[in-house]
Amino acid sequence: MPESIRKVNIIGHRNPDTDSICSALSYAWLKNAIGPQIYEARRCGNINRETAFVLKRWGVEEPALITSVRPQVKDLEYQHQEGIDGEMSLYAAWNKMRDERQDTLCITEDGDLKGLVTVKDIANANMAIFDTDVLATSHTCYQNVIDTLNGTMVLGDPSDVIEGGRVYVGTSPEMMEDTIEPGDIVLVTNRYETQHYAVGSGAACLIICCDAPVTRALKSSAESHGCRIITTPYDTYAATRLICMSMPVRAVMLDSDIVEFSVNTTVEDVRKVMSSTRHRFFPVIGEDGKFDGVITSANLFDINRKHVILVDHNEMAQAVDGLTHAVILEIIDHHRIGPIETTTPALFRNQPVGCTCTIVKQMYDENGITPPPHIAGLMLSAILSDTLTFRSPTCTEQDRLAAQELAGIVGVDIDSYADEMFEAGADLTGRSAEEVFHGDFKVFSRGNARFGVGQGSYMTEGSRKAAEELVGPYLAEAAKNEDLPIVMYMFTDVKSQTTELLYFGDGAEAVIRSAFGVEPADGMAVLPGVVSRKKQMIPPLMAAFERLSDD
Repeated sequence: MPESIRKVNIIGHRNPDTDSICSALSYAWLKNAIGPQIYEARRCGNINRETAFVLKRWGVEEPALITSVRPQVKDLEYQHQEGIDGEMSLYAAWNKMRDERQDTLCITEDGDLKGLVTVKDIANANMAIFDTDVLATSHTCYQNVIDTLNGTMVLGDPSDVIEGGRVYVGTSPEMMEDTIEPGDIVLVTNRYETQHYAVGSGAACLIICCDAPVTRALKSSAESHGCRIITTPYDTYAATRLICMSMPVRAVMLDSDIVEFSVNTTVEDVRKVMSSTRHRFFPVIGEDGKFDGVITSANLFDINRKHVILVDHNEMAQAVDGLTHAVILEIIDHHRIGPIETTTPALFRNQPVGCTCTIVKQMYDENGITPPPHIAGLMLSAILSDTLTFRSPTCTEQDRLAAQELAGIVGVDIDSYADEMFEAGADLTGRSAEEVFHGDFKVFSRGNARFGVGQGSYMTEGSRKAAEELVGPYLAEAAKNEDLPIVMYMFTDVKSQTTELLYFGDGAEAVIRSAFGVEPADGMAVLPGVVSRKKQMIPPLMAAFERLSDD
């Protein structure tokens, strides 16, 4: 894809919540409306039930999954080429290699890779001068012989296939006696008696060199004996050297243990494989599973790094894998500024509002664009989710105004819709502890401290308690799986604006005690008035970790 119109991925954080998904979709729609590049919303984790409800409610498909932005084969300038037919002669293949300056060709059938042939394979076949039956064993078509010898078929069907016999040079009847066998291919000159002797001996095909004339008597005799006749302008020496090159490439191609790469293979993995093999050219398989071209080690030095826009996060710990290998064009966020670095200048828009979609709504207004109803519904849902229907201390007047305008576009009652959305997110039917835990979980770090905090918001005490009973026993396993010393999970009651914090890990109680001035008990700390992870949970925890590390 040309640089001017290459695709840009817009990606939220890992374990995406509603804002992460909706801001990516909404911003992608805006950027595509402005143009000229192609913008695509992606997700780097499974969506939770609340988000699934939102997408279904507004008729929007979930973004495609992206697990890494490390450069892939598709990001390289490799050699796109068409495959060749397995029936192509070695001579034609060699000419193609010479003309196109390639030393490997790939054989395909209906686009599927069947094998590959190299200059070395052709050279080896050409050196097999004692294999006089190669045309028979490779079931060569006579058309290949005609093309290779620049010949003309005087008698016979070019589509016939050589099924038996050897290639033999006929010099004289005396030398041919007891040598030619039925089915042989005999190369002769203009000697009348030699030609007739070969035909009478049962030759399957007579190849007359130097474009010597074919007499009516010879043609009649050959027809009665079932012998084909081909004439060629080449002399006997040249014709003898060339004829073995008429065999099809499928006869010498490598068709097993082929080292090939998908366009989705990472450049890092390609490098490792290439360094451990002596081959120079490797087939590339496209997204559709069909052959697309070949790649060499030289192509690995010209990488078009992926272009990305980050939304709803700006920390490496929360970003898609391989971010350091990509070009970050923009960051649109409403969280604290983390230790993220860019290789080139990037637009960084970070505002202290309750939701990324509030910022995206402002950008629609700045560009004089009214979002269509399905996009307005997504942005409204994200704002209500992140601000807990304006109950979160992170909520600002900008969030309220944006939500009210968006609700006007889609024609819904904010409170009724919010209750419906949160109830859908709290539904535990058929869900595992792991699924609920990862519904909205983020990893944070400060100095040497690393910890994770998840959050679920609930409209009723019953749904909150059910979630606690499901997730609580899983925290120890989650800490092990995430390789974190401490994990915490906020079970937030939206209406009472209270969070029951469950935790696991050595030192977790001391950190919670220091951060919130409460006394944890039985793996839980009750935090009245705490509903925001970003504003009320993370800053006190960060400060507590720092204080305890200084003691």
